[in-house]
Formats: sequence, structure tokens, C-alpha cells
Amino acid sequence: MNISILSILLGLGWKCLLNWALVFLQRSHICRSFLGVFSVSLAVVDTALTLIFTIIHIHSDGHLVLLDMQLTRYHMCFLVQILGHVYSALQWPVVVMASLEHFYTISLQPAASWTKWMVCSLVTILLWNLCTLYIFLWSDFIPVLEDVSHQQMHQCWVSHATEIPQVVSLLFLTLGCAALHAVRSTRLLKNHPLKDQITDQSRSHSRRRFVYQVLRIFLNTWALLLIFLAVLLLLPVGIPSYLGLNVAWLCFLNSFLIAVVLCVVCPASLLAQGLAAAPPDSFCEWRFKFSLAAEET
Repeated sequence: MNISILSILLGLGWKCLLNWALVFLQRSHICRSFLGVFSVSLAVVDTALTLIFTIIHIHSDGHLVLLDMQLTRYHMCFLVQILGHVYSALQWPVVVMASLEHFYTISLQPAASWTKWMVCSLVTILLWNLCTLYIFLWSDFIPVLEDVSHQQMHQCWVSHATEIPQVVSLLFLTLGCAALHAVRSTRLLKNHPLKDQITDQSRSHSRRRFVYQVLRIFLNTWALLLIFLAVLLLLPVGIPSYLGLNVAWLCFLNSFLIAVVLCVVCPASLLAQGLAAAPPDSFCEWRFKFSLAAEET
């Protein structure tokens, strides 16, 4: 898609404001998780590039020189396209790393905060470097620039964020499987042929109740955004790649991945005894009601 340079600057500016507002909102625990550390790095990268783009746009007459290289709007469009491809390449690695971290936090004893912060920072730096190298060395990235002089250049070609629809499709598929599992579990409990029916019913009821609470907490918080994402999938509207990765999207992913890991691991008894805790989340309040008698049974 072709987007005007002014629209790109305005979009990046609003994105930076949203990023830092959400980082400030989560300041109490922003560095206690991988997604928190990555959100800070994303806000810093967006801010730095927005300032660079603004300076280039102000000196669009070609008088801006850096390292003996004259910077024009060609370089601005080139950087926007690189930025979009790097953000697209980061989507799935960020999802995988955050999922592994949440699984480790819920299932095992979490590490010390300082150690965890160091590991998250190193992983964040490694991901940025690897994805950038991938775009330059191994991907089929080819810049698309208008065949006009930089004085007459008023728009840039920007690719769509194709990874977001993929993640959203996986999200709805996961929610659908969870709903089918709940319905199937209810039917099996009504017609259970085994002798240990009471014990199995108690365990299944406890797990089903826990999964129901997880889904209820998640949907109560993000229902409006889910409706917006569903409409986005149905309509032929693309998201510019340089806007696809933002802190708001990472906050949503954080809640979704916590919900998935909780449903998979189902640490109901550990949470009831205070031996496990949900990862930090500024939007979903992961509080559960347990029947300790059922858990003991």
C-alpha cells in the first residue's frame, strides 16, 4: 500500500505516545517479564526512528548529511520498509519466547528478579539483532521506491502486517477449541461409564471450572478488542507493517498467552495453596475461586 509521508509520521508519533503511556501504566512490573522488557525496547526503537524520520522530513530539500551521505526521503521510505519487515519478523519469535516464559513461571519456581531481568534483556537484544540480520541477509526483502526525484516524493510503499491475522486466527481457533472442550467435558460427565466416576467427575469438574474462570477473566477484559479483531479479519483492510508491532498489541498478547498457559497447565491446586502465581498482567486480574474440598478429593 502507498501511504503519504505525513501520514507515516503522524502514525508513528501516535504510536510512540501510546507505547510510552502503556509502559508508564505498567511501570511497577514492566521489567519483570520478557514482554515488559521487549515493550520498553520497542518504545525506545519507535521513538528513535520517529525522531530520525522527522529530521529527514524537515530537511527534505537534501541538505541533511550524515557520514558523508546525503539523507533524503528515499532513505526515509527505505527505513520505513526495513522497520516494517523487522517488526513482521519479530511477531512469532516474541509469541514463542513469551509462551515459554509464562510456562516456566507458572509450572516451575520463578528465578530471582535481577536474574530474570538480565535474561530477558539478553533475549530481547538477541531477537532484535537476529531479526535485523535475517531481513538483510536471508530474506527476499527488496525496497520499493518511486522513480521520481526526492523533492517530488510524497508517499512511500509499505507492506501489510501479515503476521497479525495469522496470530489472530490462531487466537480464535484456540478459543473455539476451549469452548468445544468445555461442552464435550459437560457431556462426558453426564454419561461416564467407569467405576471411578465420582473421582473423575470431581477432577474434570475442577479443571473445567478453572478453565471457565480463565476464559471469563480474559473475555471480560478483551471482549471489545476481540470483536474489533474479528471485524478486521473479515474486512479487506490491511494494517501497515510499521504499526503492527506496538505495546498495546503486546499487552493483549500477554493476557492471551497467560490464559492459554493457565488452561494447558491448569495449576488449580498450586494456585489454591499459594504455591504458584500468574505472571504479571496490568489488564487482566487473574484471581480465582477454588473449592479446596474438591481439590483434595
